[in-house]
Parts: sequence; structure tokens; C-alpha cells
Amino acid sequence: MNLRRLGSIVKKELLQLKRDRLTFAMIIGIPTMQLVLFGYAINMDVRHLDAAVLDQAHTARSRELVAQIAATDVLRFKHLAQTPQEVDDLVREGQISAALVVPPDFETRFEVRDRPAVQIVVDGSDQVIQSAARQLAAFPVYGSEGWTKVTAPVEVVNFYNPQRRAPLNTVPGLVGVILTMTLVLFTAIALVRERERGNLEMLIATPVSPWELTLGKVLPFVAIGLVQVTIVLGLGAILWNVPVRGSLLELYLVALVFIVASLSLGILLSTLAKTQFQAMQMAFFTFLPQILLSGFMFPYAGMPVPAQYLAEILPLTHFLRLVRGIMLRGAGAGDLWHSIAALGVFIVIVFTVAVTRVHKRLD
Repeated sequence: MNLRRLGSIVKKELLQLKRDRLTFAMIIGIPTMQLVLFGYAINMDVRHLDAAVLDQAHTARSRELVAQIAATDVLRFKHLAQTPQEVDDLVREGQISAALVVPPDFETRFEVRDRPAVQIVVDGSDQVIQSAARQLAAFPVYGSEGWTKVTAPVEVVNFYNPQRRAPLNTVPGLVGVILTMTLVLFTAIALVRERERGNLEMLIATPVSPWELTLGKVLPFVAIGLVQVTIVLGLGAILWNVPVRGSLLELYLVALVFIVASLSLGILLSTLAKTQFQAMQMAFFTFLPQILLSGFMFPYAGMPVPAQYLAEILPLTHFLRLVRGIMLRGAGAGDLWHSIAALGVFIVIVFTVAVTRVHKRLD
């Protein structure tokens, strides 16, 4: 072992790392991002769930109960429903995650205590929301002796997942996660691979425009993405009996929109990277925020407002709302048009920027 030669190799690697600014930025950026996301943005305490209240009793005690539950900050009452059907529509369309239902015979139920006095209806397509609702299952309600915990004052009713089966929550989310991890990575190295193998030199001599070159790289992966969607849906139905309660055609259409969004992001990364290794690094750099902030692993409602703003930029956040809404709640694409519009805006901006950065030059 010659220490001088060893030191020369170490010095060479450090100088090469210093010149590779992207790799150096990843060394600093990835641990920094993980620390900020896990320490600041990720919060398992669910708060401020969008909710509705249906008070059919209209008594002083029922209004006091609603006020006390609102004071817990677990539910944020944004809608005042008039009928049970209105509650059903709001949950199906994804406008609310839960609803507090006070029955007309609330006073009798409260005094006799032979059955739950109120109901909390929750969107069972999100397992985190189910957990938050169970926190209120033993909420202290006002009785003759003051605020006390009585037996089962609140009944939690799970829409769309009454058995609380975990696969019903995870399988739809995995459709988006798998597409994100594979398609972004595949397309991120597409143009870089052409440059490294020398194929870009042949493309320079052809009349192919940047738009044609970019679309030609994207279209084959669209078919791959649709095949992956079919595989996940098929295995989910066979192994765990995960249903598709909405339109299968609409499900594939929104999946197609998300696939194009993911491919657009991958093409943009390929225009920024100089090597396949850099492209893989940048693709991984985009995976963490999407998986952590989209609501797949951690509750969206528990994140601080700045983290929620960042999550709204990410395509996986909107696709999870779409796929869970169609598969589990039976919602239509028209009910979830906000998420479709957000993905459309993302595609237009990112794909346009990516195409403008595609140059038929080796430098």
C-alpha cells in the first residue's frame, strides 16, 4: 500500500466531485430535504380535516356539542348540510373528509344512552382519516354532571371501507407511486443515454424538430405506463379484492393524464442532467417530496400550510385524489375536475419548458 498513490487517487476523486456541481448539490440537498420533510412537514397528528355538519336536532345541547368538537381542531366544519344526501355527495366528490351527523332524536339518545348519540361519517378511502375519526369516538359530551366521557357517545361510520381493510387504501395509492418511480426515472435517462451513446449525433443530421424528438421519446412510455396500471389493478383485484366502483374508462383516462405529467417531469430532468447517473440522482430527488407530501404515507391534513402549498404543485398529490375517488368512492371525473385541471396545468408548463431545453447540439 503506497500512501502517496492512494492520496493522489483520493485527491482526484475530490476534484472531480468539486467539478460535478449537481452531485455535490445532491450530497447537501438530499439529507437537508429529508430532515426538513420528516422534522417539519411530516406530522402524524391530523388536524383541520375538511368536514360538514348535519344538525337535525337543532337544540342547545346539539349546538354545544358541535362547537366542542370543532374546538378540538380535528374537524374543520366548512359546510352546513341540510340532508343526508348532501353529506353523501360532498364525501363522494372529495370536498370533505368527514361529517358530523346529529340525529333528530339526539336528546333521547343522549339521556337513555342505549346507542350512540351522534355519528361521524368519514371517507374510508383514506386510512389516516379513519384514525383521526377514532380519536373522537370517546369525545366528552355534556351530561347532567358536566362534561364527562360516556359510553360510545360517537359512532364512526366508514364510507366505502367499512371493514377498514388496508389494501383498499394502499393499492390505489401504489398505482401513482409505481408510475412515478418508473416513468420519471425511465424518461430522465432517455435523452442522456442518447448523448452518452453517440446516437444524438445521428439525430442532429435529421430534420427532426425538438417537439418531434421529445414526443417520440415520450409516447412509448405512455404504453408502458398503461400496462403498469393494468398490472396493479389486476393484482389488486385478484389478491385483495380491491374494487373499481367508478368508471374504468375514466380511471384509465386520468391515469393517462398522470402518465403524461410524470413523463414531462422526466424529460425536463433529462435536459438538466449530463450523465445517466446525474439523471438518476435528480429523479430520486423528486421521488421523496411526492411520496412524503402527497398523502400516500403521511396525512395531508397534518402538514403545515407551506408544505401543503408545495404538495399542490406535485402531480402525485392530485392523482391520489383522482384514483381514490374513482376506485373507492365511485366519483366521476367531473366531480374531481379540480385535480384534472391541476395536472393539465402541470403538463403544459413542464412539457413546454422541457421542449424549449431540447437542442439538437452536442454542447
